[in-house]
Amino acid sequence: MNTRKHAHNAGFTLVEILIVVVILGILSAIVIPQFTSASDTAKANALTTQLQTIRSQLELYRVQHNDTYPDLAGDDGWELLTKKTDASGTVDADGAFGPYLQKAPANSFGGASTISALTVGDDPSTTGTAGWAYDRTTGEIRGILSSDNADKVGMTEADGDIVLVTEQQGS
Repeated sequence: MNTRKHAHNAGFTLVEILIVVVILGILSAIVIPQFTSASDTAKANALTTQLQTIRSQLELYRVQHNDTYPDLAGDDGWELLTKKTDASGTVDADGAFGPYLQKAPANSFGGASTISALTVGDDPSTTGTAGWAYDRTTGEIRGILSSDNADKVGMTEADGDIVLVTEQQGS
């Protein structure tokens, strides 16, 4: 009697491995762009939330300082909102008002916290390339955003939250 045992390989065939690799490739091609889009959407939502916070604190400052918005120009522009002030709007460690913000907010697109002057009718290219655009007379503040980033997240200047520039550094 011939009792030969057949040895069976327990591994996968090349075809089976190729099928798995193709399926993983298709899944990654579908999923990865959604993560990229989610990241841009999160930045846009963060920008909108930051603007709501800053705007409410600007209004509080105005109410407490005789209907005058803070002058946020210069290198230490956020100082009037991040430190205590007196009734005249001067930074004073013993001041009765503020601080209104814990720290200078950074624009979620590019991370800049710089402030550029903004007045109605300004050419957006004069506002700078990152950070915030602020009009002291009206208290209007907007995020500065490149056209490319605005297109990605569907934001326009008409929304009132952004100022478009053609190129943004650090985006």
